[in-house]
Amino acid sequence: MKLKNKVAVITGGSGGIGRVVAEFFVREGARVVIVSRGRKDISPVVKEIAAVTGKQVSGVSCDVADAKAAARAIRGIAKKFRRVDVLVNCAGIQAPIGPFAGNKIEDWENNIAVNLFGTVHACKAVLPFMMKRRSGVIINFAGGGAVSSRPNFSAYAVAKTGVTRLTEILADELKPYHIRVNAISPGGVNTGMAEEVLRVGARAGKAELAKIKKQFQTGGVPPELPAALAVFLASNDSRGLTGRLISAPWDKWNAWGKKQIKAIMAGDKFTLRRKV
Repeated sequence: MKLKNKVAVITGGSGGIGRVVAEFFVREGARVVIVSRGRKDISPVVKEIAAVTGKQVSGVSCDVADAKAAARAIRGIAKKFRRVDVLVNCAGIQAPIGPFAGNKIEDWENNIAVNLFGTVHACKAVLPFMMKRRSGVIINFAGGGAVSSRPNFSAYAVAKTGVTRLTEILADELKPYHIRVNAISPGGVNTGMAEEVLRVGARAGKAELAKIKKQFQTGGVPPELPAALAVFLASNDSRGLTGRLISAPWDKWNAWGKKQIKAIMAGDKFTLRRKV
């Protein structure tokens, strides 16, 4: 088992990708704590994972957009399990969708609060425990416009770009503590957020709407793929790899060994850089 006895906290763990990440971690031997804003959303996922794996997971209700609530939740988890080995930030929302000029600023700010500051708060809360033990792994979910323009999804894209740069900075700052920080671009997974694009229709833009319709017709990227990448990043298989944004469907991460990781870390591959 690649994550045997590792204590893993997964924010947004009751959602589409987060739930599958939680299941994969449990199967690899991790002791998983799901963090979700809605208490009613946690119980069904806990029961489902127990039914398919035969193992128990824990759940904590917390809005990670609230810094104090995130700090309390992580403190409680660390006290119960005496440590936190892995943090996976899956919590996210997509609205508002549509041209920036027509977005309500309150909706825009809420998106940043959940997608960017939710990740910031969880990282800030977990770091004292990881730094004290001089070990740990943080995995952030990015993508969605982090590396290219994404019209009609300005708040989401800006938040995920911020998450990606935060990933790079934390990776550099935390190297002395042997804490690795990476980000995942999951690809077009058919989640509730993808369904939201179909519901808003034309507001998403012709190209984005056509893309999502095709995604649902073809089945999209299976959530098991980003979940498997999360296992890779959380395990010793990716030792030495930090500060990178990795695409679950497009990058050949499942073929990376020590030699490939060393080569990646020698340059600026899989990072946000200006092309010249």
